[in-house]
Amino acid sequence: MAKHRESRPGHKAAGGASAKSPRDARREAPVKTGKPAAKPARDAGQRPVPAARDRGERAAAPREAAPAPTAPERPLTPRSGERPTERVPVILESLGAGDFHLIDSGNGLKLEQYGPYRIVRPEAQALWPPSLAAHVWDNADAIFTGDTDEDGMGRWRFPREALGETWPLQLLGVDFLGRFTAFRHVGVFPEQIVHWAWMKQQVEAANRPLKVLNLFGYTGVASLVAAAAGAEVTHVDASKKAIGWARENQALGRMEKLPIRWICEDAMKFILREERRGNKYDIILTDPPKFGRGPNGEVWHLFEHLPSMLDICREILSPKALGLVLTAYSIRASFYSIHELMRETMRGAGGVVESGELVIREAGLDGKTPGRALSTSLFSRWVPK
Repeated sequence: MAKHRESRPGHKAAGGASAKSPRDARREAPVKTGKPAAKPARDAGQRPVPAARDRGERAAAPREAAPAPTAPERPLTPRSGERPTERVPVILESLGAGDFHLIDSGNGLKLEQYGPYRIVRPEAQALWPPSLAAHVWDNADAIFTGDTDEDGMGRWRFPREALGETWPLQLLGVDFLGRFTAFRHVGVFPEQIVHWAWMKQQVEAANRPLKVLNLFGYTGVASLVAAAAGAEVTHVDASKKAIGWARENQALGRMEKLPIRWICEDAMKFILREERRGNKYDIILTDPPKFGRGPNGEVWHLFEHLPSMLDICREILSPKALGLVLTAYSIRASFYSIHELMRETMRGAGGVVESGELVIREAGLDGKTPGRALSTSLFSRWVPK
């Protein structure tokens, strides 16, 4: 299980299409490695790992002459009643889990342990100098070089020996493949461990079957965690390649019989259809990109379309829902922006909205020596109590 804690200093009373994530785009780009890249398993309506997704992971699409179609406009639902109680700021912290931990960070870089490999990747928020000596960093197994922009492509350099494209990893009891992508990402975003551990606990303690919706689901690790805990899962991502990689992860862990629907579709179109059909979910995880495109060219802009997306998500929450979780990367905004939006969206629903940041704590070479906290993303989470 992930080692994490929640810091809650304060207690106060209180339209467009969902595009394929930049992660998806990056996930689809070829990666140059020392060995031939393993071919992702063919998907049956699945989507391989979405392209990169580090904070801007859904890579910007190339310019087009004609504007892409967008999802049908839907007016926001009028809300009344009191806004939920608030908890701010909440800091959800991970000190690694399973085969992952953050070793060190600094000078715009981070040194991470992923299973047997030590990896160096760009990290703009690491403004401080590294704690460990230069020779430790130089001894990494893989170093991402090239464009340091979140949406930029680059390549991996292997100082010690050439490595294959994929390697096995495990988090929260789920097996999956790490993968060197051309957008610096490796197939998992470990800061999400705190949300996944929370979800796992909710599913196991519910004493009833739960339905989980994972929007912008990427490589499917969260979906596998939820299904392994006993939930019926619907996994949605706009990248066919990402769905394929997710199914590959499912096969790796011999979890093919788990109740997971893998859906390659624009997220906004999917939830609009679920609303019309009256389908409901007990837990919804949504991790949208700053910008992206759906499989048919649908355009997603976070600041334009997030209010509508959350509004629809509220409509498809079940009467006994246990949570609506939003994570936001690579945006120039305070967590208060999504916090107040979540409270307005959940007006009249009762419960609590807790918002803040996800951080990963440095753990040293041994994985057990706490160091500095590296901020990774903003989040807001509604829970019924």
